[in-house]
Amino acid sequence: MQNISTGCIYGEPASREDIEVLEKLFSIQIPKELRSLLYETNGINDSYGYSLIWSIEKITRENLNLGERLEDVYLPFNNLLFFADARNGDMFGYSISDRSIKQNDIYLWNHRNNEQTQIAPSLNDFVEDWIRGKLSI
Repeated sequence: MQNISTGCIYGEPASREDIEVLEKLFSIQIPKELRSLLYETNGINDSYGYSLIWSIEKITRENLNLGERLEDVYLPFNNLLFFADARNGDMFGYSISDRSIKQNDIYLWNHRNNEQTQIAPSLNDFVEDWIRGKLSI
């Protein structure tokens, strides 16, 4: 991933224990591509310090807090595992079905209308397009 942009700030690699805690907390298995990214870098920030890909700590915090804040507005709200946001309230994540992530597709959740749109076929495609500014939200 670090060859995508030299202007990004990459976190220290996540530990196996950190990933296991995340998986236990949400009762899911993290997709291999996200697991590999987190082992390489526990989050990616742009040169201004804004999170392009969240760290495990932020993934945990945002998914827990969001579920609590929005469960009365958007039911059910446990069908996506978010790992990044678009700075406008919209977020990016994997679809969860039957308590597992079965596909590598990345979805955009629109906070204004609760719509979910598939925007990339894989995390690698998403990261490349997101960091290079090719995604239009």
